[in-house]
Amino acid sequence: MFHEKIKHLFSSSVNSVVSNISEYVVDPQKDFTRNKKIPADRLISFLVSEGSSTTKNEMLDFFGMHVDKPTDSVLNRQRAKLKPEALEAVLYQFNASVDAMYTQSKYRFIAADGSTATYFSQPGFSSPEYFVKPGNSARGVYSIYINAFYDLERHTYTAALLQPVHEKDEFRAFCNIVDRHPVLPDSRNVYIGDRGYCSYNNMVHIIENQQYFLFRTKDIHSKGLVDKFDFPDEETFDISVKVTLVRSNSSKIQVTDGYRRFIDKATSFDYIEYGSKDTYELSFHIVRFPISDKTFECIVTNLPKDEFPPQRIKKLYHSRWGIETSFRKLKYTIGLSNFHSYKPAYVKQEIWARLITYNITETLINHTIVEKKDTNKHSYKVNFSVAAHICREFLRRTTEKPPIDVTALLQKELIPVRNERQYPRSQTAHFRRPRYFIYRAA
Repeated sequence: MFHEKIKHLFSSSVNSVVSNISEYVVDPQKDFTRNKKIPADRLISFLVSEGSSTTKNEMLDFFGMHVDKPTDSVLNRQRAKLKPEALEAVLYQFNASVDAMYTQSKYRFIAADGSTATYFSQPGFSSPEYFVKPGNSARGVYSIYINAFYDLERHTYTAALLQPVHEKDEFRAFCNIVDRHPVLPDSRNVYIGDRGYCSYNNMVHIIENQQYFLFRTKDIHSKGLVDKFDFPDEETFDISVKVTLVRSNSSKIQVTDGYRRFIDKATSFDYIEYGSKDTYELSFHIVRFPISDKTFECIVTNLPKDEFPPQRIKKLYHSRWGIETSFRKLKYTIGLSNFHSYKPAYVKQEIWARLITYNITETLINHTIVEKKDTNKHSYKVNFSVAAHICREFLRRTTEKPPIDVTALLQKELIPVRNERQYPRSQTAHFRRPRYFIYRAA
């Protein structure tokens, strides 16, 4: 069965990390060197299958309501030994195993975005770079910023980078992830981002890795990356431009072909030192299309024009919304809004664990065949909320428990697809407080 194969891939990923556990613990000489009630592999499996209930209830569910289950203090002592990088390594190992199962396409479309994970803590547990006072939170909360990359076709997270909220740097995080992001054989990554990611530094990092970018930028009538280009009189267009980047105003730097763009000292650019007379040339095209009667979108991309005409570019950028909806499911269905600790290291463990749970759930959904009947008004898809619950229970199951037919259960839990529904996005940022431990669902 396919679900058993996915569970095997997850177990193999955990075992691969545990086999080198000294690389992922605080004290390599002592931690996880003796037999305990919660060894490293069981600890990782517990964190991945953990839901939004209290720690005590989650422990009861995971250990099958046994009277001799480990205590909460034992769990905390074991968690203190494990670095968050262990869960991160499991995520990447699992992703690589699943990637090998797919027939690769020519392009892999990956959206980049970020979201904040907020939790309660105290100065004794969390350092000041995590502390903020958003919205109407008079007492303040603690936050970790998640920079995430998301496969728009498989609906899974391909990479992430966690930063304390006061050290948030989306540009730097984006470049770091692009430089180490896996590229599948005979395939090219297409990195898609909104206006917050449109910069020459990000573009060049992608070009240097021989991949593609598609960024939304400010419109031609605003000051931004495409300001002061020569555009045609038409409202919509697709034009090619050649740009020479410089970091010195020296008159000795001659640009005879294309546009000259100066990058000042305050702007990051990793390929030319500020004040140097070196240059960097790049080519891309600017696509402008209408999204309403009076509103236009402007896109910069280096995708081949013959394969990606403006209409396809428009649809491709619109698909970026998939990462926005994934954050909602990650927080409120998978449980990223309900942490079980005050310590940043523990919270990071749970963030990586939730990303793994999300990917396992979506992978199982992707391979669930939903039969379409002619009598049905709507097409149907698997209910993600129910699928996440089934996935957790499936991961908790040990060999002595009756097996679960995950595929059959998912085929029963369907909801109609209503793509025509639209929900207006809030015009002002709003803050949702995390939930206290004592108010968790029992």
